[in-house]
Amino acid sequence: MSGERVRVRLDIAYEGTEFSGWVVQPGRRTVQGELQAGLATVLRLPSVALMVAGRTDAGVHAVGQVAHADLPAQQWADVRTRLLHKLAGVLPADVQVSQIREAPADFDARFSALWRRYEYRISDSDVGADPLRRRQVLSTRRHLDDAAMAEAARALLGLHDFVGFCKWRAGGTTIRSLQEFSVARVGGEIVCTVQADAFCHSMVRSLVGALIAVGDGHRSVDWPASLLDLQRRCADIGVAPAHGLTLMAVGYPSADQFAARSAQTRVRREL
Repeated sequence: MSGERVRVRLDIAYEGTEFSGWVVQPGRRTVQGELQAGLATVLRLPSVALMVAGRTDAGVHAVGQVAHADLPAQQWADVRTRLLHKLAGVLPADVQVSQIREAPADFDARFSALWRRYEYRISDSDVGADPLRRRQVLSTRRHLDDAAMAEAARALLGLHDFVGFCKWRAGGTTIRSLQEFSVARVGGEIVCTVQADAFCHSMVRSLVGALIAVGDGHRSVDWPASLLDLQRRCADIGVAPAHGLTLMAVGYPSADQFAARSAQTRVRREL
C-alpha cells in the first residue's frame, strides 16, 4: 500500500480579500498555499499538490470552489474520518474545506468540469452597500438600469470568441460558451449571474464592467455584443473590481463521464 495513491475531492470556500488569488506565489499569501500547507501539516507529508477548478484572482471570493489531490493511500486511510476536523484546526478563518471525499482516479477538478458559475453583486443605493457586505459587494452611487443590463447580457449568450473581454495568454484560446448571463435585483442588490464552460483571464469582471457602462447610460444596450467582433481586447472596457465577484459552483457530469469530459476539455476550442 505504501506506493498507492487515492484521489480525493475537496469542496472549498474562502473570503478572498486578504489573498493574492488562488495560485501559489513566492512571498504572497494565496488560497492554494494555505490549503497545501494545511494538508501537509495534518497528513505529515513534505508537500501536497492541489489542482483547482477555477484559478480565482486576488480579492475574488468562493463558496463553491473544487480541487483535487492525490494522497498516499495509507495517510488517507489513517485520517479520512478526522481530516475535516483536523484541517479546520490549522486553516485560517478566511478559508474553509466543507467536504473531502474519495473520487474516481479519472476525476479532474479542472478538466472534468462542465461549467463554472459566478455571481457579481452591485449596490447602487444612494447610501452605499450594506457595511457588513462591503467586501463582497461593489458599491456605486450611480443608479443602474438593470433592465438594460439584462438585455445587453442576453445578447452575449452562446459560443463566441471573447477576446474583446479577455487578457490573452500565449498558447490559450479565448473561445468560450457562455451558457447563462442574467441580471436581477435581489434584496436591494443587482446580481449578475454568469455561467460558462470555462472563463479566460479577467473575462467575468470585463463582462460585468461592460454591463455597468450600459446600466449607467454611458454605452448603448448593443455595445457589449458589438465587442464580439474585435480581434483584440477592448481597451474601453472597465474591469469591475474583484471584491464583488464570487465563484458559486462548479458542475460535473456523472462519474462514468469524467474521462470523456476531460479529454474533450483538453481539445483546443474552435468556432
